[in-house]
Amino acid sequence: MDVYGLIGNPVGHSLSPPMHEAAYGVLDIDARYVTFEPTREALEAALEGAGALGISGLNVTIPFKEDVRELVEADSLAERIGAVNTIDFDGEPTGYNTDAAGVVRAFEHHGVALSGTAVVVGAGGAGRATAFALADEGVDVRIANRTVERAEALAADVPQASAHGLDELGELLAGAEILVNATSVGMESDETPVPALTLHDELAVLDAVYRPIETRLLREAAAAGATTVDGAWMLLFQGVEAFEIWTDRSAPVDAMNEALRTAL
Repeated sequence: MDVYGLIGNPVGHSLSPPMHEAAYGVLDIDARYVTFEPTREALEAALEGAGALGISGLNVTIPFKEDVRELVEADSLAERIGAVNTIDFDGEPTGYNTDAAGVVRAFEHHGVALSGTAVVVGAGGAGRATAFALADEGVDVRIANRTVERAEALAADVPQASAHGLDELGELLAGAEILVNATSVGMESDETPVPALTLHDELAVLDAVYRPIETRLLREAAAAGATTVDGAWMLLFQGVEAFEIWTDRSAPVDAMNEALRTAL
């Protein structure tokens, strides 16, 4: 039996186990997906132990994504983003960042052309993955953040990117085709980081928040006629990408999506 899992702290809220185990069931793979919650001080030993025990692959979540990058051989994208969220133990432990693929594949699944200009709200971990993902597809990226200095630091690393304050959202979105909320605004309360009047029907809007599944931003975007993509699609496709890295098989996307949304 192959063992895959998630390492982070905390991990009790994770939706990855039902999503991945649904895939194993559909494809008749003899595998389990389990969670691990080491302390930061024990992280290196935990990874060494995972390799010694024959664990096939791990996802990585908060707060370890940046730390893990220093402990495995990160691929070029994970190195540029500065974070690893997937480790493959086949041979030398290799780190990947499938959050970037999650963004791209979520948009592609909804028929959104990745071209023109994108506004990414937020310059944290999700914002970094999103900005690199879209820039690598040839999209011009505009990073808007409450603290402009953080946006400037990210824009300096990302090709075809520029930094802005949130007060520029109206001007930025007027000429944009894509909007991504990469902040946690909307998770704890019915708030949005983007004024409703700046939204329009030529936008495709992805909100990385998936609890609630329909955020205020997505409601207001739909009312403006925009294409909307909820955060569960990004979560799904980062898991799909990890599954395919580990198994070299096409993931059963429908089964994984059904399991994910049932667990939400």
